[in-house]
Amino acid sequence: MEKSDKPYVILSAAMSIDGKIATKKGDSKFSSDHDLIRLHKLRSKVDGILIGKNTLLQDDPLLTVRHARGKNPIRIILDSKGQIPLKSNIMQTSKQVPTIIVVSKKISKTNLERLQKLPVDVIITGEKSVNIKSLLKKLSDKNIATLLVEGGGSTHWEFVRQNLFDELIITLSPFLIGGNNATSFIQGNGFDRISKSPNLRLKSVKKLKSHLVLNYEKV
Repeated sequence: MEKSDKPYVILSAAMSIDGKIATKKGDSKFSSDHDLIRLHKLRSKVDGILIGKNTLLQDDPLLTVRHARGKNPIRIILDSKGQIPLKSNIMQTSKQVPTIIVVSKKISKTNLERLQKLPVDVIITGEKSVNIKSLLKKLSDKNIATLLVEGGGSTHWEFVRQNLFDELIITLSPFLIGGNNATSFIQGNGFDRISKSPNLRLKSVKKLKSHLVLNYEKV
């Protein structure tokens, strides 16, 4: 079997009925206990899990498997300037859980040297921001065959804009958030025509009490 030039990419998020993944003040606790178990089972089955720096700063996640049995995926953080806080949960646990920090060529020498002294793998790709397509090739070369992307909105947009995802798993949560400054599942500039949207096919719908898990695949 010929090796793919990119991992199989799954975009994943819990959102309100009106499409928000966080309130204007950053509250993003949408998932139920049942959905957390589902999510952590999914994490245990993928090789890598990826988030952007904004999600790290807002949520300070561990990105490990805790509500289910299984291995921890390799954690991948997009951080163009290499400014990830040393006190973050990711950095504090980087000796125990394999972690990759992805930076661009505009990272300062000081920040690069700081990261290179830590128990993390540093990938440099892209001029002013991380080149997602190039990164996926590098991750594939590291035998990461499946990648779970857990946000945030700007990171999701880059994968959608560049058509670099394969599957979409959305938990629709029974909340209405509103707010122009609340974070949507997809941020960025957005498409100007519906015809530019990727073509998606609904694979399954699962009801978890008042939450709905929608699984789409790209056609």
